[in-house]
Amino acid sequence: MSVDEGAAVLRGGVATGVGSWPGTDPREAAATMVGELGGLPHLVELPARGTGSDLIGRASALLVDLRFDTTTRGYRLAARPGAVSRRARDLLRTDLDALEEAWETAGLGDSGRVVKLQAAGPLTLAAQVELPGGHRVLTDSGALRDLSESLAEGLARHAAEVGKRLGAKVVLQLDEPSLTAVLDGSLRGTSLLDTVRALPEPEALAVLDTVITAQSEPVLVHSCADRPALAFLRASAAAAVGFDLATIATADLDWIGELLDTGKHLALGLIPTTAPAAPITWRDVAEPAVRLIDRLGFPRRTLADRILVTPACGLAGAPLAWARRALALANDVAHAFADEPESLTFE
Repeated sequence: MSVDEGAAVLRGGVATGVGSWPGTDPREAAATMVGELGGLPHLVELPARGTGSDLIGRASALLVDLRFDTTTRGYRLAARPGAVSRRARDLLRTDLDALEEAWETAGLGDSGRVVKLQAAGPLTLAAQVELPGGHRVLTDSGALRDLSESLAEGLARHAAEVGKRLGAKVVLQLDEPSLTAVLDGSLRGTSLLDTVRALPEPEALAVLDTVITAQSEPVLVHSCADRPALAFLRASAAAAVGFDLATIATADLDWIGELLDTGKHLALGLIPTTAPAAPITWRDVAEPAVRLIDRLGFPRRTLADRILVTPACGLAGAPLAWARRALALANDVAHAFADEPESLTFE
């Protein structure tokens, strides 16, 4: 889906979550997302449940004709379905059932509302999953191609199923926390002295866009890396790009401007994942985003039209009380952006 087509489903001035959430109760989590994030609720990940429930493990439930096993270092491709892939599928099914129940309870069935789904992107999967021999999938071009094509097909099926079950439109988020490491060659190989070559940007872009362009839904690519690869993501087919604003350096500002110039939406992580020592208000977390838009020379309406508000990455490790507070703050900021961006002032 093109950026312009994605804009028909994506909209600014809304709050959403990044993906992970504390706790192990899928019904409670689904009810919270539907209740607190009315503009763009999402299917959460609950990594505290263990193997198969984290970002990488969940992918085993989404891939077509590929599955994972575990090693002492994480996940690896397996020759046949096993306990890991069965557990991942069971957990995903449970989570979808919980989301559908919360959706129906809220009276949203067949409403045409929008829901967000998350999955590990192909580059992060290839960086974090091993081949049977122990090397990262990223080191084998054939395996990398197979993985990205399997993911593309699996995500298309997943999004279609969720859209049908909920009677909803879908936004798909690809999480690429390893993107920067893939591009700069900082991943370790099978030993401390063995490094993985940097993947040239044209090759990496082809892999990412293989997955993006296979989708019928708008795709948001999110990176929680320190210094996300904004220049690279600008060239991608993604309709939106997400990152934590606190990770941005002055040198990145021009790239943020260019992302907006291309028509992409931005999902800005503004709320910290740990409670500050002193209480904060929505104005405190809104100010950096407002000043960013002003500094880049974009009209304040950009906040309402093109900016989504999220907590920062890593909310799964937060106390539940603060996680809920973070969603409330994100909602308050999003409402302010949608309703009165021109009148926002700060001392």
